[in-house]
Amino acid sequence: QVQLAESGGALVQAGSSLRLSCTASGTTFGSQAMGWFRQAPAKEREFVAALRWGGDSTYYSDSVKGRFIISKDNAKSTMYLQMNSLKPEDTAVYYCAAGAYIFESTIKKSQMYRYWGQGTQVTVSS
Repeated sequence: QVQLAESGGALVQAGSSLRLSCTASGTTFGSQAMGWFRQAPAKEREFVAALRWGGDSTYYSDSVKGRFIISKDNAKSTMYLQMNSLKPEDTAVYYCAAGAYIFESTIKKSQMYRYWGQGTQVTVSS
C-alpha cells in the first residue's frame, strides 16, 4: 500500500514556473513507476510525465515536452514536476500516481496506476 500527497499548485500568469511535489509513504517501492497526470474541467484525466523509481528513464507527453521536467529524490520518497513556460492550456488539477509492474507500452495509461494523490490545482492566467 502507498499513500501519495501533492503540493505546490498555485495561480500564476502565463510564462511563469512552478514546481509540484509528491511525497509517498506506506511502503518502499524501488521498482515502481510514478507519474503525473492532470485533469481540466469537463475533460478526461491526461498523462503528463512519468519515471521509474529505481531507474533513470523519463517519459513526457508531447504537450509538455521541453517545458516540464520530472525528477525524484529517492531518500525523501518524493517526486517533482518542474513546470516552465506555463500556458493557459496547462490549467488543471495535477495528480501524482504510483504503480508496480507497469510495462513500457502502458506507462502513460492512467488505468495502470493503483495509487493516487488528492490533487493540486494549477491555474495559468492569460
